[in-house]
Order: sequence, then C-alpha cells, then structure tokens
Amino acid sequence: MRTTTRLRVLLAGPDVLVAPGAYDALSARLIAQAGFQAVYMTGFGTAASVLGQPDVGLLTMSEMVSRASALATVTGDLPLIADADTGYGNPVNVRRTIREYERAGVAGLHIEDQVWPKKCGHMEGKQVIPMEEMVQKVRAAVDARQDPDFVIIARTDANAVNGLEDALERGRAYREAGADVIFIEAPRSIAELKAIKQGFPDVPLLFNWAESGKTPPLSLEEIRDLGFKLVLFPVSLLFAATHAMLGLLEVLKRGETSAPYRSQMVTFAQFTDHIGLPEIQELERHYGVNS
Repeated sequence: MRTTTRLRVLLAGPDVLVAPGAYDALSARLIAQAGFQAVYMTGFGTAASVLGQPDVGLLTMSEMVSRASALATVTGDLPLIADADTGYGNPVNVRRTIREYERAGVAGLHIEDQVWPKKCGHMEGKQVIPMEEMVQKVRAAVDARQDPDFVIIARTDANAVNGLEDALERGRAYREAGADVIFIEAPRSIAELKAIKQGFPDVPLLFNWAESGKTPPLSLEEIRDLGFKLVLFPVSLLFAATHAMLGLLEVLKRGETSAPYRSQMVTFAQFTDHIGLPEIQELERHYGVNS
C-alpha cells in the first residue's frame, strides 16, 4: 500500500491518528521505531534544527523539501505529513511545491493562508491573505498532485487575526476547493473547538497539540470526543531534547563531567542500534566488506 493510501485509510478509520513531530531524520527514525502510525515534519522544528532560528519564514521551499526527503527515507512505509508553510508563493508556485513534496516521498502536507513571510501559528502578529487567494492556492494544490491519494490539508490562521467566524468561513471555502483535511490553527477554548467540529461535522479535522501554545492541552480522549481526527505533536520532541541538552550543558559548565547525567542518556551501543548500525553491519557481511 502506498503511504498516501495508508494515510487516507488511517484518516477514515475509527481512531484518532497521532503524529509526533520530527525535526530531523534521527527524530523521525525514533518515532517510527516507537510504533507510531504516522510522522509529522514540523516546520517550527525544521527552522530550529536547520537554521537555529525561529519559524518566521526564513526557510526556502527547497530546504524544506530536502529535509522532507531525508525524513521520508527513514520513515519507510509510515506516512509522512509535512509542513509546507504558505506554499511558497502564488498558486503557480503552489503547484511546484506539491510536485516537489510528492517526489520527496511525503504522503500529505498542509498549506496555510498567512502572508509571507509567515510566523509560527502560536506567535503574535500574524496576517492572512484574502480568502479567495487561498482558495486558488488550494485549487492549485489539488490540481497539481500526481497521486490522487496525496492528502491536502488546508490551514487557516484567521482565528487570531479576524476571529473564529472568519476562520470557519475560510475553512468551508477551502473544503469546497478540494482540501481533504481542515486545520483551524490556535483555537483558544473548548467552546471554539466545539464550534469547529459543529462547522465541519463530516470533515477530518486536525488538532495541533503545541506545548505552551494557545490551544487547551487536552487529553487524547477529550480530543477524540470533540471529533478531531488527526493530532500533531509538532514540538514535543524538540522541546524535550532542548531541555535535556540545556541540563547537561549546565553540568559541563560547572566543570563536571557527564557521568552524573548517564542515567538520562542512552549508551553508545543503544544509540548505534537506534540509528541502524546492525543493519549496516549485516550488509557489510553480506557483501564481504572489510570493517
């Protein structure tokens, strides 16, 4: 089964689909090894890991596609859902964006209606383009895909800019333009989440579970009861890894070694197992490579 088809099957199934966010190939590989059914390529985390800078529209389409290709290589049969920002231009640019992400091995992506350069959805100061302009981008995305099962997710950031009613109207327009999943970013209350579901009773909806963000940190059971289908954890691994690195750096800065921190670290052998050294060694034996 193609990963695109697998993603559609999962979205049509009875369970909530959880996709942790990967910010590099290592985190994507660990997500796959942990047994999740899908992986999400986070734009926020990609900006942090590639540039060491915030998610404010600094990454180019080619940089994002290159990272998506690296992630798709290690996730294998698991569907990879990717952030494609605003589509990187007008509807004609969006067509190329879809083709490039498809060639990279992505099973689905989301594009948003922010003004470029965009900002992370949970930052202040966002702006959105006119609804009809985004409708044409969604139409272009749908027209451009080569694989009919490739999933197009339309995201609107209008809730923070113009209010929920405008976000709902935009979501309906993007659905009519052919979007498979609707993503209304940064709802701020249970009431707003319920209104979103009421506005889209038969449409797969995305819940963006961002730590310290604007959306209430609900349990998966609560999210399921509200009727959302796809749950992203875009920054969880990134924030956890950053916290761990800062802790160890403090230890080293005090003039100590990493020895007291060993209980919070994997061993050399464990790490090389996770990144696939046994498979490489087996290939070396198979082909008579001297190691």
